[in-house]
Amino acid sequence: MTKKKILSLILACMFVIIAAAGCGKKNNTGDEATQAGETSVESTEAGNSQNTEKPDKSSGKNINGTILQCFAWSFNTISESMEDIAHAGYAAIQTSPANECIVGGNGGMELMGQGKWYYHYQPTDWKIGNYQLGTKEEFKAMCEKAHSYGIKVIVDVVPNHTTGDESAVSQDLINAVGGIDKLYHSTGKEDIKDYADRVQCTLYSQGGLYDVNTENKAFQDYFIEYLNECIACGADGFRYDTAKHIGLEDDPKDTGVSENNFWKRVITEIDNADNIFNYGEVLQGDNERIADYIDTIGAATASSYGYKLRTAIKSAKMDAGDLKDYAVGSRDASTVTWVESHDTYTGEESTSLTDEDIKLGWAFLAARENGNALFFARPYGSSADNMWGAMNRIGVAGSYLYKDATVAAANLFNKAVTGESEKLSNPDNDTSVIMVERGNKGLVVVNSDSSDKQINCEVSLADGKYVNRADNSTEYTVDGGKITGTIPARSAVILCNDGYEEYGTLPEVKIEDGTSCIFNEDSIQVTLKASNADSAAYSLNGGAETAYTDGDKIEIKTGSDNTATLRLTAKSGNNQTVMTYVFTHKTTNSSGTKIYFQKPAAWANTVNAYVYDESSSEVKENAAWPGVAMTDEGNGLYSYVLENDWSAALVIFNDGSNQCPGMMEPGFTIENNKKYTEE
Repeated sequence: MTKKKILSLILACMFVIIAAAGCGKKNNTGDEATQAGETSVESTEAGNSQNTEKPDKSSGKNINGTILQCFAWSFNTISESMEDIAHAGYAAIQTSPANECIVGGNGGMELMGQGKWYYHYQPTDWKIGNYQLGTKEEFKAMCEKAHSYGIKVIVDVVPNHTTGDESAVSQDLINAVGGIDKLYHSTGKEDIKDYADRVQCTLYSQGGLYDVNTENKAFQDYFIEYLNECIACGADGFRYDTAKHIGLEDDPKDTGVSENNFWKRVITEIDNADNIFNYGEVLQGDNERIADYIDTIGAATASSYGYKLRTAIKSAKMDAGDLKDYAVGSRDASTVTWVESHDTYTGEESTSLTDEDIKLGWAFLAARENGNALFFARPYGSSADNMWGAMNRIGVAGSYLYKDATVAAANLFNKAVTGESEKLSNPDNDTSVIMVERGNKGLVVVNSDSSDKQINCEVSLADGKYVNRADNSTEYTVDGGKITGTIPARSAVILCNDGYEEYGTLPEVKIEDGTSCIFNEDSIQVTLKASNADSAAYSLNGGAETAYTDGDKIEIKTGSDNTATLRLTAKSGNNQTVMTYVFTHKTTNSSGTKIYFQKPAAWANTVNAYVYDESSSEVKENAAWPGVAMTDEGNGLYSYVLENDWSAALVIFNDGSNQCPGMMEPGFTIENNKKYTEE
């Protein structure tokens, strides 16, 4: 199949599919005990030998707090948002891949459409900087800004594969590894058919992305140089994409390979190795070998746990015994956990989660003793019906949810109770309510039910009055070692006094909620909002700042590139908040729109037009690939007339074997009466 969409679909969904293979398995729930009318699970390591040591969470090898995944944010956007990130209580940020990457769609910057979020997961070279996220200088400035707020920087790195477009691979890389034939495994261009086969898993291609010969010493040297370049700029850790597909020491070896030593070298030979936080993406399922990857890399993803947690939230059955177990044996502390990840989101496995679902899951997850909790920042303005959001734009900040009051309170709770042991329980044996106690310093109660719940049970928290940190108003009393009160429906209660570091309120700027940044009229009227601010200002397309007050309206028109950039700034004392929006004018293609294509001489005489629209979560198409046969106008000219109205139609011309634009490229934007050519 030559359809360009196949590769994008495979790449967006394949990791979810792999993970799902292990999701249906029932995991051991650990020790269960019934005490004083409630089901509780203590933090003892079920099934472990007594001499098993837990990783020291105070060391540089762990993140002492939560991680914000800045999904497809530019380095400059992360820098501008750093004060918000710090005030929301995150200990670290995780960037998208910083490496040079394929320039798909002539440099398009949409998350999905004209440009793709996953192009930066298709390396063309391992050097810092790409057109989607920014330059090396901007990356370094971002790291410096993060460190000024005490925030660590984790970089997503992609050593396992390059783009499937071999012609796009950097000549510097080819020369460094000893030629193009040395860059890939001998089977590196053959797609995996059986993920349970370790030979295929570690030595074959995934979705047309060529599998790098990670055992080539020259490549290892080159990749370590890239990691050290990141560290020199300020990186504090790395997420290794598709880590499960790089062989462990005892895995099958490619022809001519003497040892699988990639992991041994990159983990131990990088600069400042003792203080770098490393974790591998090891999606659970067939032959995951997750314990071995944790022991080798230092930490790994607990992907099955996210599925378990999402299921529990949706069903309002948050059983303490079931949710205790991360399904990684004795290595719970050496994991990265999440409510959802970019793979589950882009693969549409978790898009149905509401903001309330995410907040409930996050309050519970961030309260736990073990694991490094990662919060995935969804695209701005996204919803179940519009997963790519109100901007559908690479580079901009994500949904405001990452700094929501409940999310921020959970992050600050996590910091305050570091080192305290956990106890999970279902008060009154009600599995719709789950409580996480952290020693005698604090507790979190999550009510996943649609009705209020009364709580009256024994806790370790000292007697006294506590204010719910999630709303900073509701009081709860602990008296005689018992807590009493009402837990509102679908809410989290976060109680902690000792060590809870509360930040002041930041000014807030935004455009009116529900405003789409994609429009098809000549202009769009936008309402500007500001709160908790001494002053607020806006600028358009990098121009001079203009002061505004809450509720002011402005008219926005796009330029020759069909985009306009709006930057909002608010100040309150020494605090400043910045928010950037990119507006895009989309031409609506109505029924009756006619397009032409000049067929190359070598093509067959039957030419098809495949018309599709990826601007919403469900792809619209005029027909299944290869599309609809065009009308022969004579002299190699073919025409096609759209039968329906389209929001953001693209077209790929093909004869069943050849296509224009080529593989991995998005289709042409449709313009009425336009003649398209291969050139």
